[in-house]
Amino acid sequence: MATFVESELARLSVDISAPVARIVLRHAPLNIIDIPMMDQLAHALAEVEARSDISVVVLRGDGKAFSAGVEVAAHTPDKVEEMLNNFHAVVRGLIATKKVTIAAVHGNCLGGGAELAMVCDIVYTSATAKWGFPEIKLGCFPPVACTALAALVGQKRGSELILSGRTITGIEAEEMGLANHAVQDEKLVESVENAVRELRTLSPAALAVTKKAIYAWDAMHFDKGLARAEKIYLEELMKITDTQEGIRAFMEKREPRWAGK
Repeated sequence: MATFVESELARLSVDISAPVARIVLRHAPLNIIDIPMMDQLAHALAEVEARSDISVVVLRGDGKAFSAGVEVAAHTPDKVEEMLNNFHAVVRGLIATKKVTIAAVHGNCLGGGAELAMVCDIVYTSATAKWGFPEIKLGCFPPVACTALAALVGQKRGSELILSGRTITGIEAEEMGLANHAVQDEKLVESVENAVRELRTLSPAALAVTKKAIYAWDAMHFDKGLARAEKIYLEELMKITDTQEGIRAFMEKREPRWAGK
């Protein structure tokens, strides 16, 4: 088995045993996605994409969570554009890859973490996992979810999740269409490995072409929609006083004082 793990200071590890690559988020305790992790994820996905002997990618989080989302400190005016560019490069990489992507979700799967999971082809979640898009509570919004969530769960449910910022269980995520299967926590690894075994028996070339056909229509709309969401985020949202207050309040561990402007 060919295996490589990034340096001990890295935010993730990649384990390759053709035809499967396993990418593990490693940023204890909640696998917060900071800019270094985004860069390493983009690099790992590019490396895997270049390998013709890989047809399946499994994405999971180490420890007690899949990911609690993008680092709040990366939303400040001096970092936000770099953060959006880098994070959305990862999302676009997951969507464009010819490999079949499987997300294995446990614990917190929030914000950017939920966005990473939702764009994977197949999603297994533990029944007790906590899913949500809490950005509105910081005076922000999740661009990827705003672009693609309605296609998965319907317009009304998508709007409710984004506008309320409420969390749901893995069972609810399955019922809504965010996940394919919600399983008992102790069955998550087994369930994912069963899916991997089935995919191993299929033609990598046929899987790649079939993925291209499945996403041919949605990909065009997603690219345009995400570009529009990014523009609104940078040119409108980041100029709102309440957005800056929400980010500041979170970092200062206090309740936000909304000004309504």
